[in-house]
Amino acid sequence: MTYILAIDQGTTSTRAILFDAEMQMVAVAQEEFPQHYPQAGWVEHDPEDLWSTTLSTCRKVLADKGVSATDIAGIGITNQRETTVVWDRSTGKAIHNAIVWQDRRTTAICEGLRKAGYEERVRETTGLLLDPYFSGTKVKWILDQVEGARARAKAGELMFGTVDSFLIWRLTGGASHVTDATNAARTLMYDINAGQWSAEICEMLDVPQAMLPEVKDCAAAFGSTEAELFGGAIPILGVAGDQQAATVGQTCFEPGMMKSTYGTGCFALLNTGDAPVLSQNRMLTTIAYQLDGKPTYALEGSIFIAGAAVQWLRDGLGIIGKASETGVLAERADPGQDVILVPAFTGLGAPYWQPDCRGGMFGLTRNSGPAEFARAALQSVAYQTRDLWEAMRADWQGEANVTLRVDGGMSASDWAMQSLSDILGAAVDRPVMQETTALGAAWLAGMKAGVYPDQAGFAATWALDRQFTPAMEAETREAAYARWQRAVQAVIGV
Repeated sequence: MTYILAIDQGTTSTRAILFDAEMQMVAVAQEEFPQHYPQAGWVEHDPEDLWSTTLSTCRKVLADKGVSATDIAGIGITNQRETTVVWDRSTGKAIHNAIVWQDRRTTAICEGLRKAGYEERVRETTGLLLDPYFSGTKVKWILDQVEGARARAKAGELMFGTVDSFLIWRLTGGASHVTDATNAARTLMYDINAGQWSAEICEMLDVPQAMLPEVKDCAAAFGSTEAELFGGAIPILGVAGDQQAATVGQTCFEPGMMKSTYGTGCFALLNTGDAPVLSQNRMLTTIAYQLDGKPTYALEGSIFIAGAAVQWLRDGLGIIGKASETGVLAERADPGQDVILVPAFTGLGAPYWQPDCRGGMFGLTRNSGPAEFARAALQSVAYQTRDLWEAMRADWQGEANVTLRVDGGMSASDWAMQSLSDILGAAVDRPVMQETTALGAAWLAGMKAGVYPDQAGFAATWALDRQFTPAMEAETREAAYARWQRAVQAVIGV
């Protein structure tokens, strides 16, 4: 048998998934790791936790299936994006904890750069906005705060990478300092038009280019693992940031195809083809994937709180015991109540980009209770997705034929997906294969290894589990969305 090993290094856990030659999952191992919150708005990971959980989960799936390194045709890696690691070239040890994508500590840096007039140039070059979300200001913060770090970086002693780069460095024993175009495109330092690091923006951030990894296609030779790690060397052949890997896994290969992944947050990408579309509606322009040296671009919208709203119901309010109860509870909500939750617990993402505003609940009555809260939490995800949907369609030159494919934990909820279809006024397609992120990484590696089919062949394997179609009257839909928009403006104005 020939297998592909996918590493899915996420925000709260690391998973290793073994796929067979038919692209079927045959073994999975998962380990959670601690989150660190040094101050309000700060989120960190210990890079050694990222490495140790990667190593142990990979070893576990190989052992569970009785597979040796010689049976693995290649490794595909997908990772939490924007999370920033700076490490010592000689030891491989990080000089500071990894700063996670959710971290807001560089808000003041971003505001200073914005006031200095840099945002438009940054947007034109990278497709991104000046926001703490991205890696560039996180690197700057580490170099500013760790004594001697900038001088060491200029001397070539320190290396920067997103999580994929750090893992590849460790897996290859320091032989490969590389990343792929999708992860590079999320750093705030990569020129997505020229396909190279931007010297201008690196200078703006005072980040030495000597720190930066080589950028490759998503399917490429990234190096081979050290033989002692898994009993033999295994080539690393595929890399993509988690949302781009899901886009690949959903086979969104044609312009106008859109995927929306519902995890802790929600991340929607719309394939715009071989030319970047600079958003006029505060969406991000990014690289969906890059094959054979040719980037395919996307518009992206990021929602910071999706599944986390359900976690809040469970952990913060204690009104549910597990996430799967939310839809059942929401069905019991009083249809006469119009409770709106704006879950800006960590600010608002696209298209508002308001890092400092906080959440609010509107329309409460004396009879509002757990059922109304559950419905409001699930509907908040639909409303936020519509914000992205409207902005992307406006940027996409009025194209009406947008196909939406969904995945992620919340997509398993029929109630949530029906609500999404109702609020969008559009069909929502849920695939049979829900592990689209890992599948995307596996396909990139397997295609490069010659084990898996080309794009057309892979697209033909996509299978529909269920299509949700709107059941809400248009007048009701628009009135509900108008209430949502008023609620958003209220929390922004506080």
